[in-house]
Parts: sequence; structure tokens; C-alpha cells
Amino acid sequence: MRWSLIARPANSPQLVLTGEHGVGFAAMQAEEPRALTVGEYLRHASGAIREAGFATPDLDARLLLAEVLGEEPRAVHRGSGTIVEPVAAGRFEGFLARRLAGEPVHRILGRRSFYDHEFQLSPETLEPRPDTEILVEVARPLVADTIARQGTCLLADIGTGTGAIAISLLAMFPEARALAIDLSPGALATAQRNALTAGVAARMVPVAGDYLAAIGGPLDIILSNPPYIPSADIADLDADVRNFDPRLALDGGADGLEAYRAIAASAGNALKRGGSCVLEIGQGQAPAIAAIFADRGLRLEAQTPDLAGIIRVLHFAH
Repeated sequence: MRWSLIARPANSPQLVLTGEHGVGFAAMQAEEPRALTVGEYLRHASGAIREAGFATPDLDARLLLAEVLGEEPRAVHRGSGTIVEPVAAGRFEGFLARRLAGEPVHRILGRRSFYDHEFQLSPETLEPRPDTEILVEVARPLVADTIARQGTCLLADIGTGTGAIAISLLAMFPEARALAIDLSPGALATAQRNALTAGVAARMVPVAGDYLAAIGGPLDIILSNPPYIPSADIADLDADVRNFDPRLALDGGADGLEAYRAIAASAGNALKRGGSCVLEIGQGQAPAIAAIFADRGLRLEAQTPDLAGIIRVLHFAH
């Protein structure tokens, strides 16, 4: 399906969506088309996104238009009367077509902000999301305390994806080092690119492996946002997650807890005595995961909720 923005001198520009099904936001005969302004593109693109049923149409339109204009999103409205040049207009039309087809905005942009950095995305990586920043916040004082005691800190980020967790902490603590572990070669390549951009690549070692199987230890801190969605629930996820995030990073097995069992089975041997394990979890999973780790000799130190009050991060001590 292809859409285009067209305008008539005597009328307001109208958005027309054309394609094999003949769907249209406005049926009209185009006279001599004219170039559109930033404000016109924003208004009509946000209307199209809203009509398609997406939750944040104004923000989506602004982010996509800012990208093609090479502007900060907050600056786009200041140039609302500026004509959008043909090359930028063409790119924007392509971006908007992808958004209307359901592709998430940050997948279209190819990157997403997380904590203090922007991270490149790839098909093999999850989009880093705000809930995972809670994990970084929980881990931050643990890293600081470890460095204060012994001068350095060795982290393992299991299922690193974009590398967002490890890279965020390495950027804050020059004394820290990290093992970035992932089964996906594509994810590890993406994490390496992000580490180079953030200036921490020399202190982050990519490791192709399954959980802690390739690690002998001793580690100071284990970190992970593992797959925790029960297999049967994948089909019910929002389309932008279900269709664009890699299933390997979502599917936690029949009960959503397979990854936690695997991490718990190796954590005791991989961690130093007094080390920590910090994990993101799904809603309602805290009691079961606490029991899994207790059976392996790791005690629950803290539970941290997200902004909705749902327990999102667990901290275990060895």
C-alpha cells in the first residue's frame, strides 16, 4: 500500500492513501500539486496515524519528520511554515507508509534512546524500553560499591541484545568491565557497534553463548532482561512487539520461567561470594522466581516496582 500527500491551491492539503484495496482518507481529484510545509505534513500525517489506530500519532509524526529534516524533534514545530524539499518529502512518505503498515517508529528510525545513550537496533535485538532502565538504576549502586571495595567490577549481561544494560553501566563506571552474552551473532554485532559509539568497546567483550554456559567466573554482578513471556501468550502481545521484536528474546517457555531456571543453575558457581544477580521480570513472576533462586542458594535482597507499581526488577545476593 502506498500513500501520498497532495494539495490543491484552493483547498487545504488532503491525505490520500492508495493501494490495491483502494482505501482512502480523502477521495479527491488532484489539480496541480504543490509542495507542502512542515506543519501540513505534521497535521495530515498525524491524522493518518490516528485514523490507523496507533496510540501516539502526534509524537510518531514528529519523530519521523524530524529524522528526514535532520532536526531535533522538539525543533520541528518552529519550522512549521517551511517547505519540505522533495528528497525529504519522499523519505517521509516512505517512513509514514511503514508506520501505517504497523512498523514501530524506532524500528523505522533504526535506533532508540535508553538511559544516557542512543542504541542502534537490528532485527535480532529487542528495542530497549524504559522498564529496563529500572534494572540499570538498581545495578548502579551495586557497581559503585564493588568498585569502592576492590577497584574494579566485572559484569555479565546475559541476553545483551543492543548492549544497552552493559554499555549504560560501563559508560558510568570507567573501572568496570563487562561480558556481553547472547546466542545471536547479529545481536552481538549490534552491541559491539553500540559499544564503539559509546566509547566503551575496549571494556566490553562479546560472548556467543547460552546464558552462563561459556563463563567460568568469577563475576561480581550478573545482569539480565531475559525472555519471560509464556509461549502461549506471544500471540496476544501488541503487534509492534509480536511482529518486530525477535521471538528468541521474548519466549520464556511454557511458563515464562525457563531463562530464570537456567541463570539460577549457574549463578552460584559464576558469582563471587557476596556477588549480585539483578533481573528484569514479568508481571506476577516475583514469587516463583524468588523460589527458583532460593533453591540455588541465592537470597532475595530487594524487589523494585515500575511506575505502575508492578514488581519489575529483582536483586539476589550470593
